[in-house]
Amino acid sequence: MRLAFAALAACLLFPAAASAQDCANAADQAKLNECAAKALHEADTQLNADFKEIETRLADDADAKKLFVEAQRAWIAFRDAECGFQSSGVAGGTAYPMINANCQAGLTNQRLMDFKNYLACEEGDMSCPVPAAE
Repeated sequence: MRLAFAALAACLLFPAAASAQDCANAADQAKLNECAAKALHEADTQLNADFKEIETRLADDADAKKLFVEAQRAWIAFRDAECGFQSSGVAGGTAYPMINANCQAGLTNQRLMDFKNYLACEEGDMSCPVPAAE
């Protein structure tokens, strides 16, 4: 009884840890799909936050900001098309949401690394399109 209460308390106090543990031990396709969607959501949330930070840094350069937004829109179209292709082998199946979300999360995390590099540019680095933080 004590062990069950301790496990329940841990899940209530540390939902993220409990969720990560649930995903590590996912036993059915529905849970795997849910975990893949969660990973995509987390990556996309971070990407959007960094996107806004880059937009803020480009506020004084309308041309660069426009190019950045266009590049991001094109990247999203590429990501979605690429993942549609990568997951086409399981289209219509129960694993499709997982395969597609895992692909999108992977590509989003790669794009996030690009954003992190942009945000880490040093003042005077002419090869970097994003101004350094003030």
